[in-house]
Amino acid sequence: MTVCAIESPSAGTDDRSPARGCVLTADGAYAARLTRDGDSWFPERWTLDGPEPYAVPLPGNQPEEPGTELQPLGDGRVLIHRRAGVRHLFALLYPTGPGTGELPLGAMECAGPGVRLDLLPPAPGGARAYAVTVGPRSSAVWQVTGGPGGPERLAEVPGRCSGGVWLDRTGRLLALDRELEGCVKTVVVDLELGDVTPLLQITPGSDDRLLMADPDSGLLLISSDAPSPGRERLGWGVLGSTLPVRFPTSLLLPECTAVPFAIQPGQVLEPESCAVALRIEGPVGTWVGIWRPAERRVRHLAAPKGWLTGSGLWTPEGVLRLPYATRETPCGVAELRAPAGEPRTRPGGADRTRAGAAEAPADALADAPSGEIAEAAGAGAAEPVAPRPVPLAQAPLGRLVTN
Repeated sequence: MTVCAIESPSAGTDDRSPARGCVLTADGAYAARLTRDGDSWFPERWTLDGPEPYAVPLPGNQPEEPGTELQPLGDGRVLIHRRAGVRHLFALLYPTGPGTGELPLGAMECAGPGVRLDLLPPAPGGARAYAVTVGPRSSAVWQVTGGPGGPERLAEVPGRCSGGVWLDRTGRLLALDRELEGCVKTVVVDLELGDVTPLLQITPGSDDRLLMADPDSGLLLISSDAPSPGRERLGWGVLGSTLPVRFPTSLLLPECTAVPFAIQPGQVLEPESCAVALRIEGPVGTWVGIWRPAERRVRHLAAPKGWLTGSGLWTPEGVLRLPYATRETPCGVAELRAPAGEPRTRPGGADRTRAGAAEAPADALADAPSGEIAEAAGAGAAEPVAPRPVPLAQAPLGRLVTN
């Protein structure tokens, strides 16, 4: 069990290097990053939903440490996570005229060898923020802001968890990659009920991770070594479908690594048409790839100068917005429009899978059948209830095809 105790606020230090890029809210309205003035690091909030992007510096009373985590909220405030040894301190930053306001949220002490605490990706809605603590044998999900008090434990998950993908628009269903008994499989945590259920298992011995999900279309981006033992490959599937995960050969890029960082939203019931943005790193540098499940190729585009690498957001209309910072433009957003896709069939009916027929299916991918939903927290609950995912290994195809 992960040992964590909530404490009062304090200052923190850490010797880790800052993460590249920046963190965007789920709707892309705000971003936050650590930036540098000389040798001093300080938080900066970007506003991206206006006619022109602009940055607001949020320096504190002293410089931040490079390992400090930031996360923007939907109201424009910025959650900051500082570390001081085994102690983790949370506060909300906001501009106050020429200075920076700071609202302490409390602290947690996570003791034990190998115990870590990390913020989870921004939740839908932008009102709440979450963290995961990982110990030797179990992990725990915490709500660190948006609740009635300080950090609150919501769920305990056996095993060591990483990643974090939101499966719905309400911020109730969280997918985590869990390492247990020597294998990595994705599980789903219902943050209202505290339930933990399996989601992704392609083969019993494979390492299977969920990288991204789009709640509108159900498109999932997956990493697994099932089709090529010992080698991770990118695959895709559809939440709510009985079709298997597929591992397109178009996503095999020799001498390069490709990591998805944005999925086009708003494509309801059309997962094959969603544009996916990839960060591609190879011998000649880093650039942007655009891929759709319905196509059989990756389109390669130059990244803007000063791109905050790995950050970006699709609009429903197919415009990829990439934040960048240069000496001439300290706060900018480049817009790339996805090239027109190849002809594709409409979803539904027997033709729905024709676009991906040449791709290699792996094994299991299925969601809850229509009408299967999670029980409400209480009897007679009036609010909508979230679909409960079914383990993907329960799909009707129980075989692995790698051709």
